[in-house]
Amino acid sequence: MSENIEIGPVYRYGAKLAAQIEPRWQQEWHNRHTFEAPNPVGDLAPADGSDIPADKLFVQDMFPYPSGAGLHVGHPLGYIATDVFARYNRMLGHNVLHTLGYDAFGLPAEQYAVQTGTHPRTTTEANIKNMERQLGRLGLGHDKRRSFATTNVDYYRWTQWIFLQVYNAWYDADATNATGSRGKARPVSELIASYEDGSRSLDGVCDGKYAGRIWADLTKVERAEVIDSQRLVYRSNSAVNWCPGLGTVLANEEVTAEGKSERGNFPVFRKNLSQWMMRITAYSDRLIDDLAALDWPDKVKAMQRNWIGRSQGAYVDFRIDTENGAVGNSDSQPGETISDPITVFTTRPDTLFGATYLVLAPEHSLVDSIVAPAWPDAAGSAAGSAAGSASASSATAAIPDSWKGDDGTGNPCATPAEAVRNYRRTISSKSDRERQENKDKTGVFTGAYAINPLNNTRVPIFIADYVLTGYGTGAIMAVPAHDTRDFDFATAFNLPIIDVVSGGTHNEDGTLTEAYTGDGTLINSSSENGLNLNGKTIADAKAATIAYLEETGAGAGTVQYKLRDWLFARQRYWGEPFPIVYDEDGVAHALPEDMLPIELPEVEDYKPVSFDPDDIDSVPSPPLAKAIDWVNVELDLGDGLKTYTRDTNVMPQWAGSSWYQLRYIDPTNEDIFCDIRNEEYWVGPRKDLHGEQDLGGVDLYVGGVEHAVLHLLYSRFWHKVLFDLGYLTSAEPYRKLFNQGYIQAYAYTDSRGTYIPAAEVEERDGHYIWTPTEASKLIAQNCGVAVGEELEVNREYGKMGKSLKNAVSPDEICDNYGADTLRVYEMSMGPLDQSRPWATKDVVGAHRFLQRVWRLAISEDSGEVTVTDETLDEEATKYLHRTVAAVREEYSNLRDNTAIAKLIEYTNFLTKKYGGVKGVDGTPRAAVEPLVLMLAPVAPHICEELWELLGYDESLAHAPFPTFDEKWLVDDAVEIPVQVNGKVRARIQVPADADRETLQAAALADEKVVELLGGKQPVKVIAVPGRLVNLVVKG
Repeated sequence: MSENIEIGPVYRYGAKLAAQIEPRWQQEWHNRHTFEAPNPVGDLAPADGSDIPADKLFVQDMFPYPSGAGLHVGHPLGYIATDVFARYNRMLGHNVLHTLGYDAFGLPAEQYAVQTGTHPRTTTEANIKNMERQLGRLGLGHDKRRSFATTNVDYYRWTQWIFLQVYNAWYDADATNATGSRGKARPVSELIASYEDGSRSLDGVCDGKYAGRIWADLTKVERAEVIDSQRLVYRSNSAVNWCPGLGTVLANEEVTAEGKSERGNFPVFRKNLSQWMMRITAYSDRLIDDLAALDWPDKVKAMQRNWIGRSQGAYVDFRIDTENGAVGNSDSQPGETISDPITVFTTRPDTLFGATYLVLAPEHSLVDSIVAPAWPDAAGSAAGSAAGSASASSATAAIPDSWKGDDGTGNPCATPAEAVRNYRRTISSKSDRERQENKDKTGVFTGAYAINPLNNTRVPIFIADYVLTGYGTGAIMAVPAHDTRDFDFATAFNLPIIDVVSGGTHNEDGTLTEAYTGDGTLINSSSENGLNLNGKTIADAKAATIAYLEETGAGAGTVQYKLRDWLFARQRYWGEPFPIVYDEDGVAHALPEDMLPIELPEVEDYKPVSFDPDDIDSVPSPPLAKAIDWVNVELDLGDGLKTYTRDTNVMPQWAGSSWYQLRYIDPTNEDIFCDIRNEEYWVGPRKDLHGEQDLGGVDLYVGGVEHAVLHLLYSRFWHKVLFDLGYLTSAEPYRKLFNQGYIQAYAYTDSRGTYIPAAEVEERDGHYIWTPTEASKLIAQNCGVAVGEELEVNREYGKMGKSLKNAVSPDEICDNYGADTLRVYEMSMGPLDQSRPWATKDVVGAHRFLQRVWRLAISEDSGEVTVTDETLDEEATKYLHRTVAAVREEYSNLRDNTAIAKLIEYTNFLTKKYGGVKGVDGTPRAAVEPLVLMLAPVAPHICEELWELLGYDESLAHAPFPTFDEKWLVDDAVEIPVQVNGKVRARIQVPADADRETLQAAALADEKVVELLGGKQPVKVIAVPGRLVNLVVKG
């Protein structure tokens, strides 16, 4: 295709000329330091001490991972868009910070190391080099002094430093932070001081373990337990996603809906392991409340609010009645209750009278202590015969076999303990998402009962996988009449279903057809103890129930969150080592800052100790544990030289990407992660520009919606901790967020679903025919066809990727057309926030547009500049000013597609007005130079070349963007349609501000109108200024 567009005059703009222009200008920008943005202080401040512009702009792209597959044309979409925005604002006179680094730690490089023995750093650096080459061809205006990879030791030194700041902090919920809201991170040293001077009591710490004691009486280990229990980083024996096949713990987002590892497709099990956690939950309220101050898409804000999941409700305590005794509590007798109740959190305490059973997460800590030694004689539940119930068990009915699980042979289990044990094993490989999305409700009865605190009804206790230990309390009161999942479970297990809110739909026999979740008044909700909710609204019933629970000590109103603390450890090699060591007592010690960075040691191999993929009983053994000389270390941490053991886990990949915007600001600073004076300049609050609610942050952050929750939540959490500790003036990392769409493409598969090369498929009469070439010989063999043989294939539409064999490399487009053509095409494909289909055949349209721009200034035959000094007439002046006004508006709002459309229209206007058909020698300079400047943000190479050919020595990167005069945006005259009896019969030209009388006079004086009227006078004249004239004529 490129060969065809190269045919023509010698000096025509084409791929050959672009291949000369583009690398030359990229080198010129480097030599001239064109895109280097000065800081107020430090190494990147002006060498001559001059002031820097007050008007600044910090633009940031989503941190890319350097993949070994390289880039396809979908990857640069956001990078080009931010470059256009940055270049445009640079021309407006702003000091623009725009750079790009690499989120370089990750499992792919480590897996490759496991397979080949190649050090992950070698692979990562090679991938970065290739990605830099590909991005470099696009002419992105990055300040390359500020670029880095998270794998750089001088970068992850500061990641470790930030970890220590968070580790050495605790959250004081009663303190006021610098924004004026409640809650603030404070140094642990202040917490210790408050215990030492007695101003803070030990009561309530560690679940009351040290109540009544004083700090001076505690041992070293006890003091460590007190402080560690309040740190913002702590170790917890938590349920995690353990993948024996990979030998590591995985984050939820690394586990598929089927409960398999995203990489390798190995089984993943829920298992309790000791792991580092970050107490992000302490910031739940601030993370929600501060969203109001951010200029983010409503969709993303809603996703974060839902993820945090703040809800008003109540804790309710259900006493445990073990009737038959309990496993794990041999002293309990029938009819006795275990001292620890089951505490549930509910957002609907008003429905408590409808709670007919409890469900615990299989991992819940109370399960083993309440399991009965044998099945009860009957499934009796007073709730079963309550008014309005359906599917109710008789008070003396035998325990159904469906409640007893499966002993492995298809028969019910002999004991509750066997049922629980077997059920736990069955669901252990399910991910949290799979458990919650599973439509088939499963579970087993524990043999134990609890007491409903409102009516003293005995309700059976089940375990089921749809309840997760990490959400709420890990236990729910099931109200099947008013919760869909509970309804499905109750139906499957023949449990009572009691209406307590009016409005549900019933069968003829009175049973509910489905759970009713709408509004209504309370029914079937009274007890002998005096609590009567019947007839109350839901809101009033909630208030009355909470008051009763608090009065009787059976519960309390509270606020609950879905957000869980951040699992912050991986059993891998390729990650940031923890700056933590352990003493002989197992007490963790943070290393002093002067010992940073803690670098990764060399190891013989990079494999974690992996296990049989189905070995649920295995435990992690990280690769770093093999570096014995590194793990065991002698250090003096203030009390003499002692032997310590290093932590052999590494930080998750999220760590390095949670603060990179701050290092972009001050990348060469060796004394602090980011000088607060530079931070205040680039991201500090600017209330004069953004209002009193402004919390600061990057001015524009562009990226895909896929990281809308976790990455942004983690970044906000770390940023707020550093803000609380006084290291930052900004309380949020990103002031404005823009979610880009994606470039998508057609992919093709054979009848078995095997992807085949899209470039080899041809459409014929609505059918898609693949003709394999030698390059795809192996794929063809697998598909059962020979090279050159035709095969009809299926077409699907979706993402672009190497595995789908529909990826198009940006190198291919740059080779065939030039980078500017690729930039123009991608920016013109549609709105940036929407996905759009890629079509290589359409790229030529963008290329021809650039050729027309080139011809307006340069002779294709001689290469000489052809512009004239002719003054623009009124028509051209008006067109120019309107184009400038429109393009400025579109660039400012990231609507590059419509900006390009305006530039194409203007180019076509100039071509038509001053082209060869008009016999004019050339296009006026006054028309061409503004076009070159307006096009420069999108197509910078060709515009720099034209600018130089037009006689300018300086780069146009900092040239003033064209301005417009308002007077040229207003029409002096407008065309108005004239209707006769409702049909347009003529058009008249009138002043733009013509009133009704003027319109009427002009219409009646028009020659066509006079002829149509034939001397008749209209019976009515309707004149609407600026719109129309309608003459009503009879006969």
